[in-house]
Amino acid sequence: MAKNNELWEWIKILVFAAALTAVIRLFLFTPIIVDGESMMPTLEDRDRMIVNKLSYKIGEPKRFDIVVFHASEEKDYIKRVIGLPGETIEYNNDTLYVNGKAMDEPYLDDYKKDLIGGTLTEPFTVKVPEGYVFVMGDNRRYSKDSRHIGPVPINEILGKASIIYWPLEEFRWIH
Repeated sequence: MAKNNELWEWIKILVFAAALTAVIRLFLFTPIIVDGESMMPTLEDRDRMIVNKLSYKIGEPKRFDIVVFHASEEKDYIKRVIGLPGETIEYNNDTLYVNGKAMDEPYLDDYKKDLIGGTLTEPFTVKVPEGYVFVMGDNRRYSKDSRHIGPVPINEILGKASIIYWPLEEFRWIH
């Protein structure tokens, strides 16, 4: 009889742990694997990250957040928020202008230093619709982003990518 009680206690613990894990993954945090080089040098292909799903349930995306969103039914993308709802975004001579004001993008400094043959970001101007954000990959020449797929509906954003946990030597918070 004691063995049955002990087995029953273990089953309850395992069921509770599985349910707790499912709730955490569904509502709070989920792991992702970076697929491709569009966010280099910030993120590398095959980096494993934690996405904070709660961040935009209680707040709004901020400029330069790295977000994961549904690009299609089969594919999620990871990109950086460049433009917020209602803003006019312009790139000219590799400088980002938001509503006419030049913005610093320090995460691109390494690419700009080593740039050979033209600009990192081709010139364009776009007005971001309400309810949407404009996203771009840090590897501007090799990123399929809002320049190609259009602005991203805020309700399609899964969450904010906040931690790289693998490879272990690359463990860090993303700012």
